[in-house]
Parts: sequence; C-alpha cells; structure tokens
Amino acid sequence: MDPLEANPAPGFRNHPEHTITVAPYAGEVTVAFKGTAIAKSTSALELREAHYPPVLYIPLGDVEPSLLRRSSHATHCPFKGEASYWDIVLGDHEIDNAVWGYEIPYDEMLELAGLVAFYPNKVEITATPA
Repeated sequence: MDPLEANPAPGFRNHPEHTITVAPYAGEVTVAFKGTAIAKSTSALELREAHYPPVLYIPLGDVEPSLLRRSSHATHCPFKGEASYWDIVLGDHEIDNAVWGYEIPYDEMLELAGLVAFYPNKVEITATPA
C-alpha cells in the first residue's frame, strides 16, 4: 500500500489546485510576550498556503514547556488535519489559544508533526534571516 493512502488529506483530493509548500526557514525565529522569551529556534519551517500569509512552525521542543497549557480548543483543516491548541500562561497573563499544531497531520503534511505555530496578534514573533 502507498504510504500516502494511510491518512490522505480530503482537501487535496477535492481541491487539487490548492497549494501548500513547506520549506526550512534559513535563520532564527524567536517568540516572546512582553519581553519574556517563549520560544527560540533555528529549525523552523515556513509554510506558504494559497493566498494566506506565510506561517513559521517551530519544533515543540524549542518552546519553553512550563509556559504552555493544553487547551480544549481544536479545529480542523481539510489539508493539514486536526489542530490542537495551547494557551500561554506567563505570570498573571493567560493568552488563550495562542499556539497551535497538527500532532497527527494528514500524510501530505507529515513534516508539520511535532511543530507548532503562534498567532502573531497574540505574541511577538521575530524572524531573523541567516
């Protein structure tokens, strides 16, 4: 059996014209909230999807785990799969659903497994090219 038949994305099957590209980001990505570092990575991937702005995904291991709390919120993308969410808890600040990731993405997006992204309207994301 073709491995892409195990968990294929229905979105690509229904909309083959839809494009998503994922490539390594050549540089460093830092995420902070009010000056406190939340994440820092030189292993980010840049996802470009259709007409949406690019999104930087970083390994969950590059995020300070003590600042994350799993949220009950979830969403579904027909191209990437089920998204899990995390809140950021920093002192008296709770930033609801600021982080998301596809823990078991569809086969076409397997490179997103183990990575998370941050909403730029909730935290400061700095991407410094190499």
